[in-house]
Amino acid sequence: MSDNRFLYLSRADVEAVGLDIRTMIGLLEVAFREKGCGRVEMPPKPGIHTRPDAFLHAMPAYIPALRSAGIKWVGGYPENYKQDLPYITGLLVLNDVDTGIPYAVMDCTWITAYRTAAATALSARYLARPESSRVAILACGVQGRSNLEALASVLPISRVLAYDIRREVQDRFVVEMHESLGVDIAGVSRPRDAVAESEVVVTSGPILKHPAPTIEKGWLQPGSFASAVDFDSYWTGAALSEFDKVTTDDRAQFQYYRGAGYFQQTPEPCADLGEIVAGTKPGRERAEERTLAINLGLALDDMAVAPEVFRRAVAQGLGIWLPL
Repeated sequence: MSDNRFLYLSRADVEAVGLDIRTMIGLLEVAFREKGCGRVEMPPKPGIHTRPDAFLHAMPAYIPALRSAGIKWVGGYPENYKQDLPYITGLLVLNDVDTGIPYAVMDCTWITAYRTAAATALSARYLARPESSRVAILACGVQGRSNLEALASVLPISRVLAYDIRREVQDRFVVEMHESLGVDIAGVSRPRDAVAESEVVVTSGPILKHPAPTIEKGWLQPGSFASAVDFDSYWTGAALSEFDKVTTDDRAQFQYYRGAGYFQQTPEPCADLGEIVAGTKPGRERAEERTLAINLGLALDDMAVAPEVFRRAVAQGLGIWLPL
């Protein structure tokens, strides 16, 4: 790495790199295996909150096996859509592991969307029944799209039922994701119509400390897998109690959020994703188990993916080199 300049990658540059979801899932699998073996440094993310249900988080991590170290400064503002602005925005900085000198700064919007989806797909690889083919997507925004794309790379998806509180968003999702993935996709008028008919459920709305949960007890089929991308915002306490196995991506951060007022009716996770990938805790054990992944979003995910984005950007001549 140069010691007197860094590469700046805009959102357009990051997207132009063309990093595929299968590669991202593979990078996350390496990173979570390292985490499960205790070979990752990642403190719980601190944050500030300038608006209700909004956040600005600092997310550092070091993955020695991937020679990756850095930090993401990311914001999530659920009311941004009213100004035609994205919910998630921020920047990611990569540092040389030998000198500490920053060598890249890049937009984190695309990386956040797809590394989150890759974590869902990685969880599904260990927690969903491998023959699962029917998927419910509740909330059809950025995460609904990226999660469906990621799941389609690890499961034989043939039928998708989609719901969003904004009908125009739901309708656009149905058309565009059918064209993208070539699978049968239909919109529904009630969340229950999607959940009750599916083997995989993804809830991907805004993260809310005081949500009005929608999914009730008895909706989810035995043997189903769910990914709560939006924490527990969609799930009533009674529905959460039906899961046979609840996992997270990091126990310390889960406890931090519980102390901050989230997850008040959520059962204690039995394992984190790193333990499952490393083989120290089991994934799915029985066909009829209902399993839930609550992946909070880790700096580990970003630091697994960002160096590969950097390498490919350099190879393709993308971005702007700036002096330190």
